[in-house]
Amino acid sequence: MSAAAATAHQPHNLPLLATVETCSGGTYIVTGANTGLGFETAKQLVALGAAKVILGVRNVKAGETAKTKIEVATGRSDVAEAWALDLTSYDSVKAFAKKAVTELDRIDALIENAGVAAYQRVMAEGHVIDVTVNVLSTLLLGVLLLPKMSESAQRFRILPHIVVVTSHVCFDNETEWNKIKDDPLVKIDSEEVAVMEIYPLSKLLEIMAVRYLASLIPVSRTGVVVNLVSPGLCKTDLARNGAPAFREFLTSLLDQFGRTAVDGSRPLLHAAIAGKESHGCVLQHCEIDEDSVPSWISDEAGKKSQKVAWETIASELETIEPGCVKKVL
Repeated sequence: MSAAAATAHQPHNLPLLATVETCSGGTYIVTGANTGLGFETAKQLVALGAAKVILGVRNVKAGETAKTKIEVATGRSDVAEAWALDLTSYDSVKAFAKKAVTELDRIDALIENAGVAAYQRVMAEGHVIDVTVNVLSTLLLGVLLLPKMSESAQRFRILPHIVVVTSHVCFDNETEWNKIKDDPLVKIDSEEVAVMEIYPLSKLLEIMAVRYLASLIPVSRTGVVVNLVSPGLCKTDLARNGAPAFREFLTSLLDQFGRTAVDGSRPLLHAAIAGKESHGCVLQHCEIDEDSVPSWISDEAGKKSQKVAWETIASELETIEPGCVKKVL
């Protein structure tokens, strides 16, 4: 089934599988938390009794506004905190990670929700911004926080999660992926890739790399679950930078089939408390959904592509922060 067809059949009114029992007393980081899915996820974590919820936001003023709204909605203060995190800047990612490692006693989940769909060739840190934000900075943050989370697992006898929010829209891009898979970072940056393909290809690269990384860091060694979650088509402003015709088309789809941000946050919350069996898997609709992953991603040829994707990214991460990848492997 194509992503478009799947959208027309996506269920609504998803269950809230995260509970007070699973979340109370925990410390959570949610990126892109001042609006949309990230905001609703953070708000629910506060409502479920989390001890601390860090809102990773590019605009701290907007983050403080979101914090106030969460406090009013939940009746709980001194739980949510807005921290600066600009995924277009590696220095910002490193500073955020250093602060988290230094100031937080534990990390129960890192929910990497922040993403960008630029629909134009904008550069950041030497790459198209979709790749910098959705792939490189996202994986950099996960790698930098993994040792702290592994320590949290042992010290507090918990099962921390790194949740990478992705999209099933990329599963329709096999032909485009085959054109770039041997050197994905260089080729996505090139003029040969149409601007409308950059976002889905960035999400493919993200999925390929995370799945391979998960195979290198089993839960049995790290104590940390790493999974991928697709929230489905949701009524957020992700496509605000798209061409007018595309925005009009997407608005029509959202009106017919789109989930609310509250409904779309439920898969993220599920991924943050899912069992060890979710490690390395794609989740959607509040369940593990490996059946939705195309064979060209999961078969032997796909696994080779995953390896190339991860090794290409790992090399870049080692350049950004020497030793960070070796430390987790």
